[in-house]
Amino acid sequence: MAEVATIARPYAEAVFGLADKAGALPTWSRLLATMADVVAHPEVQACIGNPNLTAERLYALFVSLCQDELGADAQNFVRVLIENDRLALLPEIRSMFEALKNEREGVVDADITSAFPLDAAQLAGLVVDLEQRFKRRINPHVHVDRELIGGVRIAVGDEVIDGSVRGKLAAMASGLSKA
Repeated sequence: MAEVATIARPYAEAVFGLADKAGALPTWSRLLATMADVVAHPEVQACIGNPNLTAERLYALFVSLCQDELGADAQNFVRVLIENDRLALLPEIRSMFEALKNEREGVVDADITSAFPLDAAQLAGLVVDLEQRFKRRINPHVHVDRELIGGVRIAVGDEVIDGSVRGKLAAMASGLSKA
């Protein structure tokens, strides 16, 4: 996947620079999300790979499926991606754009996996604690995994905080096997 990231990075950086200069980071974030969702559809994937579909027809199809009013810059961006055979990279471009946007805004994503659903108060308290620890705003992504037995497992960037019962049992078993 390093090759995909390497190819997508210049496009993500270019669109980020354009959006940042225009003060339109949220708008571009929304546009890229829509475009990435359209590209991810299996029928659109088939059209992207269809050699019988001209660039103009692919462009017209893609723009019609986006349903958002694409401005001139977004239309030009789509044209560049199609001309360079890079339209399928939109999900990766979006991901990289979001990472750049989050860095600019001082936000970090936190993947929170809990054994049970968290209510709003629990999540808010956890986010406040994480923001104090990481000294950044936290964008939480919550998942439920009953196999954790209890507690939560949090991944923020490269750091993992495993407060799950399953994680503690695994650490205990590892400690006992070394003894």
